[in-house]
Amino acid sequence: MLDMSPRARESIENADVIVGYNTYVQLVSELLTDKKIIGTGMMQEIERCQSAVDQALAGKKVAVISSGDPGVYGMAGLVLELAMKYEAAVRPEVIIVPGISAVGASAAVLGAPLMHDFAVISLSDLLTPWDVIRKRVEMAAAGDFVIALYNPKSKRRTSQIREVREIVLKHRTAATPVGIVHHATREGENMVISNLNDFTQEFIDMFSLVIIGNSQTYVQENRMITPRGYKL
Repeated sequence: MLDMSPRARESIENADVIVGYNTYVQLVSELLTDKKIIGTGMMQEIERCQSAVDQALAGKKVAVISSGDPGVYGMAGLVLELAMKYEAAVRPEVIIVPGISAVGASAAVLGAPLMHDFAVISLSDLLTPWDVIRKRVEMAAAGDFVIALYNPKSKRRTSQIREVREIVLKHRTAATPVGIVHHATREGENMVISNLNDFTQEFIDMFSLVIIGNSQTYVQENRMITPRGYKL
């Protein structure tokens, strides 16, 4: 936990109840002294967030923990959807505290790859059909967006990242820079800069974020840079 906003830390410290995915709860364990913990595993997001809403309805001050920013592939939307099912008179107040997104943190590690238009796409097909994800990758590649990939590869999903590579290669050269950051802002953080032809040979997992440069992105002294367009 190298980076956390003061507001996020304060929200956790002031909460009566902490709700989150077990892995994320463990990451902030040092802040959780004398608090009720509701932790669940993967695929239990609805139950987890409903528990948070129930605790808030009972008068508790609840902090729902997401990795990075709760509004970027986090739990903010689900908490809001569940809270909105209650009448305004009893509905608990939901305050969304912005965090440090994995895409922003990873970009900073790599240099400055997001200085022009970019698209963020999750390769997880648990909630979004792969055909939809593939189309989004195709459109982003055709539009020359820098492309940031969340959830790029898991033990079950090993072929999708290779398919993304083939799609983007139809629109960009094999030498296009690709950055991979593992555990951004956490203990064990590391990064590697590769290229579109070879990046799938690098270690990539669910704790990695992949950034594929656009047609103007270049690498200098191991720093990935996408020009904004200034005349230098």
